[in-house]
Amino acid sequence: MPEATWPVPRPAAAPGRGSGGSTESTTREPIIQEPVPPRSAADEAPEPEATRRTASPAESSRASRGWWDGNADEYQREHGAFLGDDRFVWGPEGLDEADARLLGPEGSLNGLDVLEIGAGAAQCSRWLAAEGARPVALDLSHRQLQHALRIGGEVPLVEADAGALPFADASFDLACSAYGALPFVAEPVEVVREVRRVLRPGGRFVFSVTHPVRWAFPDEPGPEGLSVAASYFDRTPYVEQDEHGQAVYVEHHRTLGDRVRDVVGAGMRLVDLVEPEWPAWNTQEWGGWSPLRGNLIPGTAIFVCARD
Repeated sequence: MPEATWPVPRPAAAPGRGSGGSTESTTREPIIQEPVPPRSAADEAPEPEATRRTASPAESSRASRGWWDGNADEYQREHGAFLGDDRFVWGPEGLDEADARLLGPEGSLNGLDVLEIGAGAAQCSRWLAAEGARPVALDLSHRQLQHALRIGGEVPLVEADAGALPFADASFDLACSAYGALPFVAEPVEVVREVRRVLRPGGRFVFSVTHPVRWAFPDEPGPEGLSVAASYFDRTPYVEQDEHGQAVYVEHHRTLGDRVRDVVGAGMRLVDLVEPEWPAWNTQEWGGWSPLRGNLIPGTAIFVCARD
């Protein structure tokens, strides 16, 4: 379960956080990169096999940690300009929290304790800190958190699994997750339960995921991605596995109804469901996200939840 900035596109994955339309990079270079010894052709591992099969919580978590630790450098190098250092964007459409205010009205975050789940390089947490909040950035991937250290700032970083949050009950006023953790866990209701536990009464949890309808379509940005190719109701996980059958990347599909039931089943109240429209200024493609598809079908679902 990579609690990280958005993954490299997969059939049900999403791109990195948007920069509000700016294409200028604010990410410092160089990217952290340990020397990699040269490899011969014989040493090269075969490409993972993509399949649909069951994947347990333990297998999903193990695969996600390994995938993000192994791909964080390339991910940050390729997508750092889009992510920026201190923006809070909910999805590839570019919906910015500075405009959406799903966590609370302008000025309301000052002095609040906020947990970011799947923080990656902690871009959202830096934005929260600039708003006067006291954020904590949590991620499963050690390598992603190294990039958070590289960019800098005073945000506390925690390496942990979203299904077992290492915090006391009622530790936070708010929690948020922009494409972090929830798409990659086998039992997302357990993550929501953990979030509810660490929230104070009256707290809010806002999270974004790939819109569930996207699972029925090919992950292609062009016209070939506009025809239904699979059953929306097939919850079989998407798995990439090595030559030994071990999962190296896993995503789990939940229908829109499943997501609602996960929220309610965890004891939270659904306040709003936001489906951002594709804005005219955003002309970029990222994996299966594109202006063509974004103007026709939703790409992101944002769940605004409250702990009563």
